[in-house]
Amino acid sequence: MALKTDEDLMKLAFATKTYLLNGGKQVQFNVVDRDVLIDAQKNPQNHRDLIVRVAGYSAYFTTLTKMIQDEVIERTGFQNM
Repeated sequence: MALKTDEDLMKLAFATKTYLLNGGKQVQFNVVDRDVLIDAQKNPQNHRDLIVRVAGYSAYFTTLTKMIQDEVIERTGFQNM
């Protein structure tokens, strides 16, 4: 699970600051476990209140197309920084 400790939070802060100082223009954070997202794809009725950030807007995960859901899941690959 991401951001379990103060050290995890500091790693995120330093990574974000480095990215922005080196020309990064946009950052989106979805602090949700990858397994929760995968379960939401399989069992949307159990996750109707799950909101994620998608390209500048927030949306209910279960209302997104499978293609967009897969993109959101793919972006959760930075769990163990």
